[in-house]
Amino acid sequence: MSMQLNWLDKPTPARLSPGFPESMVLLDCETTGGKAVYHRIIEIGLVVIENGMLIERWQTFIDPKVPVPPFIQKLTGISPGMVDGAPEFGDIAEDLLSKLKGRTLVAHNARFDYSFLKNEFERAGITYSAKPLCSVKFSRNLYPQFKRHGLSQIIERFELKIENRHRALDDAEMIYQFFRKSSALFSDDEISATCKTLLKRPTLPTMLDSKEVEKLPASAGVYYFYDPKGTLLYVGKSVHIRNRVMSHFSSDHRNPKDLQMSSKIAHVDFEQTPSDFGAQIRESNQIKTLSPLYNRRLRKVKKLYQYRSSEDNLGYLRLNIEAVETEDTSVEQQFGLFRSPRQASKKMEQLADQYFLCHKLLGLEGDITNGQPCFRSQLKKCFGACHGLESSENYNERMTAALKNYQIKLWPYHGPVLVEERDPQNPDRVAFHIIDRWRYIAKLAIVDDIYDLGFALAGQRNRHVSSGQSPADPRDDADDRFDLDIYFILVRFMVDHEKMKMNNLKIWPLVKGCQSI
Repeated sequence: MSMQLNWLDKPTPARLSPGFPESMVLLDCETTGGKAVYHRIIEIGLVVIENGMLIERWQTFIDPKVPVPPFIQKLTGISPGMVDGAPEFGDIAEDLLSKLKGRTLVAHNARFDYSFLKNEFERAGITYSAKPLCSVKFSRNLYPQFKRHGLSQIIERFELKIENRHRALDDAEMIYQFFRKSSALFSDDEISATCKTLLKRPTLPTMLDSKEVEKLPASAGVYYFYDPKGTLLYVGKSVHIRNRVMSHFSSDHRNPKDLQMSSKIAHVDFEQTPSDFGAQIRESNQIKTLSPLYNRRLRKVKKLYQYRSSEDNLGYLRLNIEAVETEDTSVEQQFGLFRSPRQASKKMEQLADQYFLCHKLLGLEGDITNGQPCFRSQLKKCFGACHGLESSENYNERMTAALKNYQIKLWPYHGPVLVEERDPQNPDRVAFHIIDRWRYIAKLAIVDDIYDLGFALAGQRNRHVSSGQSPADPRDDADDRFDLDIYFILVRFMVDHEKMKMNNLKIWPLVKGCQSI
């Protein structure tokens, strides 16, 4: 603590440094929780600064019209009786907006407070947009010798006096006192440069250095978010890595996951791919392999579920849900592939609603042999196939239409193929993918590696496609099991000639059973 004692000897000016924005609102919100799209503000406190002078303090409780959780009551000291009967946000929205308008919004971890303000204003029918100045980022820039920059650490570091920690006006006052201390310790130019740096771009997560974003490419690939300990938080993909990464930070007021995750991001890594095709495949495989904390859990399952259609003795098409082993599945014979019976049943119910199909014939309700109408026929949502009122021809026509979009795509080639993926802006960035019957076999960096895996170009055993450098492992992302997520990616590209052309993809037929020449 000896480092800070010299600072405290310096007089604290009454006026903030002119290096700060001329007009500021130093604001803090107390809320019912951490998700701006779900939780509500229960208290707002702010300090208005003009030309470095504090000209107004303002505080109000807000009735959230939802319960205040016990842990929030304990943290803030705000009881239900303090907010019951207080104005709702809409009641004070115009007054608050008049204080914010034309002023730089400042908050400690500004992304949190800004996201709540933006959502509350939106519910009140008011569009509010600002470029907030984060006092956490301000502290990190000017005081890099310290590891922690939370408001509690700043209060302790500068020995600031506060009566009610985690109360809105008291916390906003601490930002003001912190800025006063900084005005005494740094030149106007230093403070001005720091503020301009923080305001010139979308607010980054508090632990993420701007250099981490500046290194990101404006090209396709996969990106990785890590916390300070190296724990993988998230894997994503994009055709423009830098823009996609920045979108996590500019739209977090709408996305609770991004808002929660952003407070932990300290490092960003990336892998470039020649196109969106490779990026989608790499993302899917990496999520399954690495299990990042904030990705939807994707896993390679041993069983999938399909619809099996058959005619009953009256000629009506019936549907059953049956399990399929992914190692043995012949996907060309399936109607639909689902990860669970529940997912298959839910989709079946949706198809029944859309095409007026009978729940009894679909196996979703009762026994068809009793000849009684199904419940949906009484609601005019079934045309009577369950009790002979509708002909089998008419019913089967709708059933066939319902299943049309769920028939697994036929593999359009005689055997395995090599997909050449080359970046049109950088022809040296190239990858080769071996695919067979919608199964992703391997990713290669040079085409000659196909011979090591027992393949050759069909009819062109001595013809080689030019390529880049070979990595140490020629079978990156190798896995020849059927994978439902990969199947959907492959279908989106390989049956769409326009998408193949846009992504500069070429297909080379392969034959099996060949050795390296």
